[in-house]
Amino acid sequence: MKRRLLLVSNSTLYGGGYLDHCQQQIQEFFGEQVKRILFIPYALHDRDGYAKTARQKFQSLGYHIDSIHEDPDPVDAVRKAQGIFIGGGNTFRLLKTLYDQNLLVEIRRRVIEDGVPYMGSSAGTNVSTASINTTNDMPIVYPPSLKAIGLVPFNINPHYLDADANNRHMGETREQRIAQYHEEPDTPIVLGLREGSMLLVEGNKATLLGTTKARLFVRRKPPTEHEPGTDFSFLLTQSCH
Repeated sequence: MKRRLLLVSNSTLYGGGYLDHCQQQIQEFFGEQVKRILFIPYALHDRDGYAKTARQKFQSLGYHIDSIHEDPDPVDAVRKAQGIFIGGGNTFRLLKTLYDQNLLVEIRRRVIEDGVPYMGSSAGTNVSTASINTTNDMPIVYPPSLKAIGLVPFNINPHYLDADANNRHMGETREQRIAQYHEEPDTPIVLGLREGSMLLVEGNKATLLGTTKARLFVRRKPPTEHEPGTDFSFLLTQSCH
């Protein structure tokens, strides 16, 4: 399998600017072969402003950004893309627009069959997985399905937060919400990516990168902690169901 994915938990890390914390990984990921990257800003309402932010950052790294919302034929834009980057925002808005524009199948084909590098951040990471069932976002719009692009056969929870013993908020913790998800039958593994972490997928190899640990949730098993550098390749052999 030719897939190459860089799945980032968050676009901005406290104390830094847009994508500053992962710019080295971005340059290593896209390399010198990719000159132009197709940016998909559908997760935010202000697509022009979002594209401007992405352009400024990627130009500083040596890449040209083409924003899909400026192309009259989005499917053709995906077919011609050298690389793809889907940014963060609201995951439901993002997935609905991908469905509306008939882009899921084409993105999956380009990445899986043609080896086009795919970068996702936050919501862009969510839609790369089996489904968006474990997103933190509010369903402000309704996609026709919660099934996502399926570039990997498991789910990711970006911005994973640990329980704070000093917080008086009595609502469910993130861990409890994921446990509730796993109470349903046939639910896939969930990888909780904390701020500052990202998953690099190259073919059938997956590696945790970044500065923070990840938390892995497997149905009917206790969650486990994993250090940066962990080989997560076994996740790629899981069934989506």
